[in-house]
Amino acid sequence: MKRNALSTKHTRRRERGIQLIEVVLVMPLLLLLLAATAEFGRYFYTYAALTRATEISVRYLSSRLLTDGEKATAKALAACGKTACGNSDTRVASGLEPSDVTVTTLLGEGSATRPERVTVSITYNGYQPVFNLANWVGGSWSSLTMTTSTTMRYLLED
Repeated sequence: MKRNALSTKHTRRRERGIQLIEVVLVMPLLLLLLAATAEFGRYFYTYAALTRATEISVRYLSSRLLTDGEKATAKALAACGKTACGNSDTRVASGLEPSDVTVTTLLGEGSATRPERVTVSITYNGYQPVFNLANWVGGSWSSLTMTTSTTMRYLLED
């Protein structure tokens, strides 16, 4: 009887050592998956915020006269979420400026002045990853550019 109790005790000790080795081997993979999930979540959150900013801005422009002042207001709306954008104002995404926003129009058939569609585009170069996972495979995310645009029918009648 004593012999079985001793062998069980030694087996449990060996198993504890194996469990520690398994944790040491699996932990880096789990941390990598956690970092990748967090980074891709941040990336898509930023992309969704930029897309929403273009949607709000193009909705604003679709029912306004397309003067230079209204286009500037729409650019500020896309960059800051407000109709005027100062240096100390919070941006939709860190480092986003009204100059990163582009407003284009598509003229309707048979009309030389009235646009048929309005497009607001954002080209954002300011995304900074928290975990630069590309470094682990020999790449870099330092030149990551997000581009999003929204097009809407121009609603203002002549």
